[in-house]
Amino acid sequence: MDTTSIDTTIRRVQEIESRLNSLFGINEAVNNPTEASFGDILDNKINIQEKYFNNNSLNLPNTTTLPDIPEIQGAPKGEILNLIDKYSQKYNIDKNLVKAVVQQESGFNSKAVSSAGAMGLMQLMPSTAKGLGVRNPFDAEQNIAGGTKYLKNLINKYDSVKLGLAAYNAGSGAVQKYGGVPPYKETQNYVKNILNNAGVQ
Repeated sequence: MDTTSIDTTIRRVQEIESRLNSLFGINEAVNNPTEASFGDILDNKINIQEKYFNNNSLNLPNTTTLPDIPEIQGAPKGEILNLIDKYSQKYNIDKNLVKAVVQQESGFNSKAVSSAGAMGLMQLMPSTAKGLGVRNPFDAEQNIAGGTKYLKNLINKYDSVKLGLAAYNAGSGAVQKYGGVPPYKETQNYVKNILNNAGVQ
């Protein structure tokens, strides 16, 4: 492995470490990282996080605490698709649209957690989940039910699928500020990809 590849690998490890710290709120640093092997550093981080899991929770309102997450079994895709059908009918929204959102948000991984703290299949933030009555965002049915209702409410609010998706990604404040899809590359690509995947114009 050449020096460039090593430097790239180190930067990537540091990036992952930074994201883990941001997600779990862990501020302990590895002592003397330049003198430790990669295995030592990794073992140290695992020990720190295991200690954190054993003594702390995210203190999220009305949600399953983080120590329970490893025990959650990811819902099979067939079950998720059935739930999408069920709640798309309930909230009168195109099931292909909801399916495309789930694919974009989590790749059908019911245990997904973003660096910002969004959780589950439709990546609900803790405050959003609480407002929707979702007590366990990692439960496939609760997440799909809440996320589908939330998406439908946003579409109704703007009377536009495109703006509803933009608000789902960037927030209603950004949509209102710019009077349309915000000029954020991430949000513009998000809306475009979902509409294309759902076959919706």
